[in-house]
Amino acid sequence: MADTTFSRRKFLQTTAVASATLLAPNFLRAQDDKKVRLGFIGTGYRGRDHLRLSLVREDTVVNAICDIDPQAIHQALEIFKHSDRPKPAVYKDGEFAFLEMLARDDLDAVIIATPWLWHTRMAVAAMKAGKYAGVEVSAAMTLEECWDLVDTFEETGVPCMILENVCYRRDVMAVLNMARQNLFGELVHAECGYQHDLRAVKFNDGKQYAGGGVEFGEKAHAEARWRTYHSLYRNADVYPTHGLGPIGTMLNINRGNRFVALTSTASKARGLQDYIVKQAGEDHPNAKLKWKLGDVITTVIQTANGESIIVSHDTNLPRPYSLGFRVQGTNGIWMDVNKSLYIEGTSPAHRWEEAAPYLEKYDHPLWKKYAAYAEGAGHGGMDFFVLNAFIEAAKRGEPTPLDAYDAAAWSSITPLSEESISRGGEPVQVPDFTRGRWMRRKQTFALGDDF
Repeated sequence: MADTTFSRRKFLQTTAVASATLLAPNFLRAQDDKKVRLGFIGTGYRGRDHLRLSLVREDTVVNAICDIDPQAIHQALEIFKHSDRPKPAVYKDGEFAFLEMLARDDLDAVIIATPWLWHTRMAVAAMKAGKYAGVEVSAAMTLEECWDLVDTFEETGVPCMILENVCYRRDVMAVLNMARQNLFGELVHAECGYQHDLRAVKFNDGKQYAGGGVEFGEKAHAEARWRTYHSLYRNADVYPTHGLGPIGTMLNINRGNRFVALTSTASKARGLQDYIVKQAGEDHPNAKLKWKLGDVITTVIQTANGESIIVSHDTNLPRPYSLGFRVQGTNGIWMDVNKSLYIEGTSPAHRWEEAAPYLEKYDHPLWKKYAAYAEGAGHGGMDFFVLNAFIEAAKRGEPTPLDAYDAAAWSSITPLSEESISRGGEPVQVPDFTRGRWMRRKQTFALGDDF
């Protein structure tokens, strides 16, 4: 039997797959013993998730890691101790240590999982160094950064993939499959967002985990050190891609369609101040802060093909988690919040049906073929698919399925929503990051069972 890129022993230890007789699918088989030589910039929680998945593959070699947080480096090296991989080179001396790492000649690709403000400059540096850039979300925070991603890709020809894992969520991919088979008819409207109570995450002080703390910055823990500042200083949809990425693939954004214009509004900001007072009292210093980010940001996007998209950002109020997906066309509708759909002529008249039977029937070919290999991977398995797509592209020397144009278009909603809100909800034009190529670019994302 051909060698597999996953070690069978490590794979079975790391995942919940129970059968030791599973044959590796074709895309996991070694191709002339080619291994992708990886580097990691950022070894916090998200970076270590990617690192663990990379180390159970036999088609990867992790030669270097970089982080300025000693604890993050220590925890990453602990992962190596529990594998049979050699210790990587470590870069940790200063904020620009990543540039020294990128100068290595034994890296094919890098995975970037750092605070948002570093994503673009690191991805640009990776492309200029000739390394495939896999950048976590959002990929950019300003319009200038969005153009930097596109311009650098076009100048260097080195791919940059936005690592938007929700594009690979199982139900989302099933709905993508339904849409492509015209189950909903012509698509007319979509809704999505990031609706996730992050108050405890933002204010975690490293000691209180269930109820959270009320500190951020240097006094805080993990992403609370940096994420909270965006709520303090920006009034925008600061995290649009989890919802917008999947909708973008369904509406063929940048491939026969594009975002044209948007309007955004912001509610008042009350959630974080209320949370701090309830947790620590009115006398806590953070209770006096003036938060700029509205608790609910609502953005309406118009596309070139006439669809409307509503994108919501809601992280500072109490609520259950939901990305708020709604996909609606001339023949039906799917909504994830009630796990239901309605198909005209099939569903009982004017009544919701459970989506589960449809999701099973229209399960995407990628999930049908490789679901066992996603067992145990983060976020319900979708982390496996997004990482594998990136590694496979680098291994084959091919374009990534999600690219710099996607990274720019999806991430641009942050600065554009900020501009619209600052102008009282006025319409703002969305740049054409493809410079007209969207009219002839072909869809390549998840067209079959191969990455």
